[in-house]
Amino acid sequence: MADVRYAQATRIYPGTDVPAVDALDLEIADGEFMVLVGPSGSGKTTALRMLAGLEDVDAGAVLIDGRDVSFVSPARRDVAMVFQNYALYPYLTVIDNLAFPLRVTGVAKRERYARAREVAEMLELTAFLERKPGQLSGGQRQRVAMGRAIVRRPRVYLMDEPLSNLDAKLRVQMRADIAALQSRLGTTTLYVTHDQSEAMTLGHRVAVLNDAQLQQCDTPRALFDRPVNTFVAGFIGSPSMNLVPLPVGHDGAISFGGAPLALGDEARAALGGNGRRRVIVGVRAEALEPAAEGLAAEVQAVDQIGADAHVFCMTDLGDGPVRLVARTETRRAPDRGERIRLRPSADYPPHLFDAESGERLGP
Repeated sequence: MADVRYAQATRIYPGTDVPAVDALDLEIADGEFMVLVGPSGSGKTTALRMLAGLEDVDAGAVLIDGRDVSFVSPARRDVAMVFQNYALYPYLTVIDNLAFPLRVTGVAKRERYARAREVAEMLELTAFLERKPGQLSGGQRQRVAMGRAIVRRPRVYLMDEPLSNLDAKLRVQMRADIAALQSRLGTTTLYVTHDQSEAMTLGHRVAVLNDAQLQQCDTPRALFDRPVNTFVAGFIGSPSMNLVPLPVGHDGAISFGGAPLALGDEARAALGGNGRRRVIVGVRAEALEPAAEGLAAEVQAVDQIGADAHVFCMTDLGDGPVRLVARTETRRAPDRGERIRLRPSADYPPHLFDAESGERLGP
């Protein structure tokens, strides 16, 4: 096992001046499960491939266990990669696919098959050892692909969106399997996904990337509770946080559709610090509730998710139409087209962001 560090690591593809990964500073502890998450083009897969040795490091460095591996060949980095497309040999059986990485490194036949069977038992593949990939389900093929990485016993596992080809139900099951497996093995793991729900489920910590730059790296709970800017606030959480630009009163008060927001002393101090007259207020769906009084809104859609429902509404806060989403009990959910009123709950302090930079204000 090993720790990993990106030190101002930068990758610029030939033919462009815009970095695909821009001065990435990130430390991954020994045995940690780190998830890189972000939209398409954010740089997360490029960062993974830089660690694997499949992409050059144009500036800065990538280190494994304190050793700069920026110019070390992939074969000598002692990392193993699990790809989105499984990368199995279709003409080999499961047992032969599992043993193949050991074969190419010169491990004796008896040992490599013993290790392959051990991994197969760990991944519940023992019953399929003589089958070929075409005879397996998507989930079984993905477990074989993971087994090919595990059997090598590398210092670092790299996983590039390994669940994106699976159906929704199987993805949920495989998330739990991967989390349990990583906990059992204790091997440092870097996992890439565009699915923020997957990231929040799996990662000990989650690094959020956008436009080639690291936005925030923290525990899933901290990302949800204290996003550092409007991008993280809008990207983390399902549904996305409501982000509404609002004027700030002379006394530092903010009104949300006629209802004053409950602001703490630190939040008020942050608002008055530079005389700003506008601020972006972030309110999550669970903090916005239908009420007898409050902001008038029209229901556009209702997403029933079991006991709860997400109510998507359109309203006007003075600067034009604004789309909001609230959470309520399914049995109390309004109908599409219904006129309702919304108010922010006093139980959830609002998030405040600078209207110009999008950076978080206050605590």
